[in-house]
Amino acid sequence: MHVISVSNRKGGVGKTTIATNLARSLQLRGHEVVCIDADEQGSLRDWAATETDVQVPMTVGVDRPVIHEEVPRLNGFDYAIVDGVAKMQRMNASAIKAADLALIPIRPSALDMWTAGELVDLIKSRQEATGGPHAAFVLSQAIVGTTLAETAESALEKLELPVWEGTCQRIAYAKAVGRGLSVLDLNDEKAKSEINDLTDRILQTLTHG
Repeated sequence: MHVISVSNRKGGVGKTTIATNLARSLQLRGHEVVCIDADEQGSLRDWAATETDVQVPMTVGVDRPVIHEEVPRLNGFDYAIVDGVAKMQRMNASAIKAADLALIPIRPSALDMWTAGELVDLIKSRQEATGGPHAAFVLSQAIVGTTLAETAESALEKLELPVWEGTCQRIAYAKAVGRGLSVLDLNDEKAKSEINDLTDRILQTLTHG
């Protein structure tokens, strides 16, 4: 089973949006997926519990820093998606310890980039000790028609992790999560393309490094 953590110490950066859409994307490609909600707010669990005609991936809550112990006990899944929690370093450390791929959603803003260093240090320490996980920033909630994303990419390169294109600000993302769905279940082709491209990048990384 491949484990993908989606973490950032700052709230409001689109962690749950990326986690839900990635989980559904992998499911639609024929994979067995389980989601782990590590946030006490339970947003991922609320999404999974929303009544809908679509069968989204199973979601479980882990509210203590034992993710790296609990995930290996989940049998029968191809992928586990861990939706991390803001501010709680021990929870993020546990998620990274469990992960094969650590994603850091980040908006193209100075405030978000200033807070990223601590999590990057945590990932790099783990990489030095064990050789993993793979890791990358994922640009989140980028504003269409601006150069903010390009500026953010240049700034983030100093932190020595790859910077991947992710999501733009689109109504479809808010609409989907509110309905217990993914943008892949709606009709916004641009949003679908963003999630499919991100999924392709993730699968390539986990398969080929």
